[in-house]
Amino acid sequence: MGLSKTIWSNPTDYLKKEQPENPVLFFAPSAAQAAARRFIDGFPGMVTYAVKSNPGEAMIENLAAAGVRGFDCASPFEIDLINRLAPDAAIHYNNPVRARHEIAHAVERGVKSYSVDSKSELAKLVEMVPVQGTEISVRFKLPVAGAAYNFGAKFGATVELAVELLREVAAKGYIPSITFHPGTQCTDPHAWEAYIREAANIASAAGVKIARLNVGGGFPNHRLQAVVPQLEDTFRLIDRVATEAFGADRPALVCEPGRALCGDAFALAARVKALRDGTHVFLNDGVYGSLTELPMIGVIDRIEVLAADGHKRTGEALPRIVFGPTCDSVDRLPGEIPLPSDLAEGDFVVWQGMGSYSTVTNTRFNGFGELQMATVLSLKL
Repeated sequence: MGLSKTIWSNPTDYLKKEQPENPVLFFAPSAAQAAARRFIDGFPGMVTYAVKSNPGEAMIENLAAAGVRGFDCASPFEIDLINRLAPDAAIHYNNPVRARHEIAHAVERGVKSYSVDSKSELAKLVEMVPVQGTEISVRFKLPVAGAAYNFGAKFGATVELAVELLREVAAKGYIPSITFHPGTQCTDPHAWEAYIREAANIASAAGVKIARLNVGGGFPNHRLQAVVPQLEDTFRLIDRVATEAFGADRPALVCEPGRALCGDAFALAARVKALRDGTHVFLNDGVYGSLTELPMIGVIDRIEVLAADGHKRTGEALPRIVFGPTCDSVDRLPGEIPLPSDLAEGDFVVWQGMGSYSTVTNTRFNGFGELQMATVLSLKL
């Protein structure tokens, strides 16, 4: 799987000419760079990219070209990827659970920023990571609100434990910071407010002036036609609440968006394999492929359908049960997907907003999942 060398005008041109029998992800570098500039211009602090959401080399290179100077890495592989593609960028190793060999790898590569959410993991860092110039951010959690799913079920210290950890980080001589993640696809700006205010309370209770506050990811991309992300409102709220909560001790701010930077830079075209008795639609992509996320955080309704000759289907939208190509009955998209009444076998179903967690979760189960990629000037059909 790799990007095509040809740059196409848009997905329609590619689909008309190539008639691909495998699903295709279309990448628009201009959309990726526009998303990066939106954050760099609007967020009141440092913008880092959560590499896990889409670690494609073209994605990384375009974000770096647009001015992103920091990357949130979760593994030695991602650390090495950024060292190779953006060697001057800062690396934040913010997966709070690491094996000793992974910590050693990061130290060898010069990583100077880590997160932690437990005493046992802090002990590993103290044992292995040099103190001089190294930041350790204590990650805490609150009950989830306004997010598609809860990161706190796996990561994050309680508020009480966070106070202890922060005090210990400062006592050991590391640069003390705090981080959190409000959950994925947060469309309500106020999802950040309670976290920021609690971070100030944690710092106060620990008696520690923190250097930075990482407000995490959670920033949404555009998945539903009726819900357009209001990122600037979120930026303004974070800026205001950070000042209110910390006052003169306001730390430098960091964010680590993933899907908000890569999500809307890609569109996916899946082809209709069969239309069973006018009711069930079978596609050549599904939940074992690029559509893995849909059952977890909900459908994307930014959908258009093209006939094989490239013209748009305009029939009345009908709710359809949609299956992927495998023989597994779990391979079904959630609910019923509105698709045009004149849908036909061989049509292309095109989803916008498909850049996050699509390439990295694609499998070859049942022999399907051969994903093609193409570069386009515009994602508009």
